[in-house]
Amino acid sequence: MTAPLCIALPKGRVHEEAVALFARAGLDVSASLAPDRRLLHDCGPLRVLVVKPSDVPTYVEYGAADLGVAGKDVLEEEARDLYEPLDLGIGACRMAVAEPVARPVDERGQLHLRIATKYPNVTRAWLARRGLFAEVIRLQGSIELAPLTGLADRIVDLVSSGETLRQNGLREVETLFPVTSRLVVHRPSMKLRGDEIGAIVTRLRAALAPGRRPARAR
Repeated sequence: MTAPLCIALPKGRVHEEAVALFARAGLDVSASLAPDRRLLHDCGPLRVLVVKPSDVPTYVEYGAADLGVAGKDVLEEEARDLYEPLDLGIGACRMAVAEPVARPVDERGQLHLRIATKYPNVTRAWLARRGLFAEVIRLQGSIELAPLTGLADRIVDLVSSGETLRQNGLREVETLFPVTSRLVVHRPSMKLRGDEIGAIVTRLRAALAPGRRPARAR
């Protein structure tokens, strides 16, 4: 028997949104939301890996998963060699630059600018496009704290409603790019199992289309 296709889904809110979208496409992967510590779930025609969002591209690029759901933020940061057939439109937010309301940055006069971020590659690419120089400080959490403590002058991070920025005395000064989650595919899997993967892409695309008819989950 042919082994089920393996898909890597990110932990957190996007996981729940992906499960709902797949259900509309007639693919039931709801078992992956079970309230236990299992990270590998057999869901009929799909085997689901539940992994850290930043690890999804790695699992897919190296073939541990045939497909994955990854945010544009992670894909831009990681720059993995993946096939990206579909924007799923879930997990919508934006990558933005923010700074303290009380200490706006003068880009022309600031001699030593420091930017804190979880996305150093994205940040350096933005600086290069703007012709700016800054020290990039990589953090793993609580990015908004960096300007409040004097660690950094600005941050580059994901912004959704902007409420977290406001509560910490920060303001958004520039949007780098909109972020949604994408379906990504291991390139050799696309060649070897293209018909199966193509069928999933077709189902998901139909589920995203306006006026679609609900598919029967299986």
